[in-house]
Amino acid sequence: MKHYGDITKLSGYELPIVDVITGGSPCQDLSVAGKREGLDGARSGLFLEMIRIIKEMREHDRSTGRADEFVRPRYMVFENVPGLFSSNGGKDFQRVLTEIVKIVKKDAPDVPLSDRGGWRKAGCLVGYGTTGQPFSIAWRVHDAQFWGVPQRRKRIALVADFNGFSAPEILFERKGLLGNPAESGQEG
Repeated sequence: MKHYGDITKLSGYELPIVDVITGGSPCQDLSVAGKREGLDGARSGLFLEMIRIIKEMREHDRSTGRADEFVRPRYMVFENVPGLFSSNGGKDFQRVLTEIVKIVKKDAPDVPLSDRGGWRKAGCLVGYGTTGQPFSIAWRVHDAQFWGVPQRRKRIALVADFNGFSAPEILFERKGLLGNPAESGQEG
């Protein structure tokens, strides 16, 4: 993996075009243990830099003549703490979803706030972008202990597909075998 430096100083027009952008802004501004500055905080606000880079990269790729269904990056993967759901009364997660939708539909209205008194631990949005291309966003809460981290730590995983409906399939549908469980002891 190549390190390109401070994200606030990068230009998506100059970076190599890739298929997937992954990131997770520092969580201190979103965590229930922090000061709760939300996405307007200096650290968690780096999410908006990620969005800017993706928009610039897609605009640059489009300028090379790529058709909408082939514009890259196609996917975005974002990770953060579940405090994002409640930060700023739920409006920070609403803003995350809205900013992602606006990557493919610039004039999209804000994603509505959850009418259930808070965001669900898993969900999905699907729609069509400005030029009619499909898009999807899916999120769910995972516990890091089940992903090779030796601690219990819940995290939101969010996947966006800017050119299709595969985000929920990627995040929710398990594919593969159950694994090879260890042999049991001797017969008793």
